[in-house]
Amino acid sequence: MPVIAVVNRKGGSGKSTFAAHVAAWCARQGHAVMLGDLDRQQSSRTWLRQRPPELPAISPWTIDQRNVLRVPTGITHVVLDTPGGLQGFDLARVVMFADAIVIPVSPSLFDREAAAATHEELAALPRVAGGRCRVAGIGMRVDSRTRAGDALREWAQARNLPWLGTLRETQAYVRCLERGLTLFDLPAPQADIDLAQWGPVIDWLRPLLQPPPAADAPPVRATTPSRLAPSLAPRLQPAQESLAPGARLSSVLSGPRTLQPVVRSQPVARPSGLLFEERGLLLKR
Repeated sequence: MPVIAVVNRKGGSGKSTFAAHVAAWCARQGHAVMLGDLDRQQSSRTWLRQRPPELPAISPWTIDQRNVLRVPTGITHVVLDTPGGLQGFDLARVVMFADAIVIPVSPSLFDREAAAATHEELAALPRVAGGRCRVAGIGMRVDSRTRAGDALREWAQARNLPWLGTLRETQAYVRCLERGLTLFDLPAPQADIDLAQWGPVIDWLRPLLQPPPAADAPPVRATTPSRLAPSLAPRLQPAQESLAPGARLSSVLSGPRTLQPVVRSQPVARPSGLLFEERGLLLKR
């Protein structure tokens, strides 16, 4: 199960916008995808409530009888929208289970400094240093009439941060998100310029999100959202609604650090069963 996390210490850097678009792209490729909102503001959860039911479905967290957040049954891809201020043990916990992390960066000095600190901390973590968790940056809300895009690319190069390009400042993102849509849900002529900017992002994520089948692997019957996600969404959305904004989810990242991630008796390259359990959060493969 590929896990993509969108991370930046600074709030308002475009994390929810980016996470929603990656989840929507996965859904349109036929993947059963969950958009997990770890942010206290619950922006992604709010967006999911607005998403029209006729579009390829994106599932939220489900909740079991113990009031523990879980990935719904049948989910094959996970996108995590993380809160601002994520660092230290909380950041290391996310990296432990992520296959790739994208750092959205806006052109301002404050955004660049926060992103630089995030990248520096990420680079020191074993999974990132060992190449098991890929990291890249993306410019957000960049005015195409200025040199801001070039400046961000040079900034990333100076810090050895792989760079995926820039997404321009446009009201298209605002209008789409207010309706529960993304640019990937629009007719192509309406978003050609902006979708072209997503090309390098998708190219970077594609090997992870759509890995080629092994040569000796048996044929696998495709599972599409039309068979999984639509049946899940009506059942899971009320459970998601039962969460008071910031209640259980915020405790995951702000409570006492007394619990430790599950440690298996035999080392493995990737956790295969229990993936993430900490103060009410459970992520399964």
